[in-house]
Amino acid sequence: MAGRLVVRRAALFSQLSPRCVTVAELQPVTPIVSQLHTQLRRRLISTSKTNPGIISGKMQTLGNTLAENFGGPLSKLGSEQFELDDCPDLTDKVGVVTGGSEGIGFGVAYTLLKHNISKLYIISVAPEIMEGAKKVIAGELGQDKADRIEWLGCDLSDWNRVHEIAEIIKSKSPRLDILVNNSGRGIMTPTLTSYGVDRHMAINHMGHVILTSHLLPLMQKTAKEHNTTVRISNQSSNLHNAAPSDTKFASLEEINSDAGPNGQYGRSKLAAILYARYFDRNVTQKGHPNVLMNATHPGFASTKQSRKDILEPYPLSGLIMKYGVEPLKKDQFEAAIPTIFCATTTTKSGQYICAPCIPEEGSEMSQSAELGDQLMALTREIIAEKTKKDSIERGCPMDDVVVH
Repeated sequence: MAGRLVVRRAALFSQLSPRCVTVAELQPVTPIVSQLHTQLRRRLISTSKTNPGIISGKMQTLGNTLAENFGGPLSKLGSEQFELDDCPDLTDKVGVVTGGSEGIGFGVAYTLLKHNISKLYIISVAPEIMEGAKKVIAGELGQDKADRIEWLGCDLSDWNRVHEIAEIIKSKSPRLDILVNNSGRGIMTPTLTSYGVDRHMAINHMGHVILTSHLLPLMQKTAKEHNTTVRISNQSSNLHNAAPSDTKFASLEEINSDAGPNGQYGRSKLAAILYARYFDRNVTQKGHPNVLMNATHPGFASTKQSRKDILEPYPLSGLIMKYGVEPLKKDQFEAAIPTIFCATTTTKSGQYICAPCIPEEGSEMSQSAELGDQLMALTREIIAEKTKKDSIERGCPMDDVVVH
């Protein structure tokens, strides 16, 4: 299945450097293991309170944790199951996938095309990678499926370009059924964009808010005119637990403060869940019951982020993520399962769905409506300030999503 783009799990331990890695060097990737421990401990305590003495409940808790995070046979241990082949027929439907030319996004795009989506807009940065992806799709699904793709070049940190892309889609398509907010910056060194905004938040959260805000009227129109359910899926992560414990989303200075690679990444993934729950409260539950938004955790996936990007902030300890965990990682198709579920099948909104399709509460911060409201107020404030002349004053429809 898409063999040239799928990274196969293999026993890669022999490729590790023979040099010993010190405890200090292991510190940067400790949060990844720590979050697994915290997640499992929280669930075991919860299970004990609700089902005291029931061993089977604790075993299922363990099964869910393994299924949500790892690939292969472990992914089958979850209490809820969904396969890519369970994706319904998508004839006549139109979709948008950011970052759809590689990694998990490619797994999503490939699956949507396999299940007959009529038109698919893929938003990404590198045209050569998109060409390679289209060749794989043409070779495995047929040229007709590859011809259904329209590529739109865009870096989501360029908010004016994001606006332009949304307008192009609206001018070309009479409907929009699926929006997958997948593209993102991984665990990397904190930097600022040309707008002076933390790059993780600018790409992973704010760029997608702008895209969604401009496409939302078309999705609402689609739901109403075709009496159908339209769905938005935000790519989050269990590493949202790594967001700084004092996160308030109170100011630009706060989100620009250096929380380290894991902290910056975690804060942006926390935002993805808060945004989905905010959207549910303020859009789905306020007159648009067939317009849904959810957030997902794909698990530990074998993608560029975990094989290459991780080495930028952590050149030594990142090797553990690149090689040591590789045999247990999900490939890009396994990691796409929760997104496909949220983009094509779920009937609920405002949920945090972990692989394959298990609804989880997420961290305490991710459940805070007050924090979600503050996040979205700050999001509007920053975008309005940074793009006022080019967007807000020209009628950017962000009020539909951000302020009520």
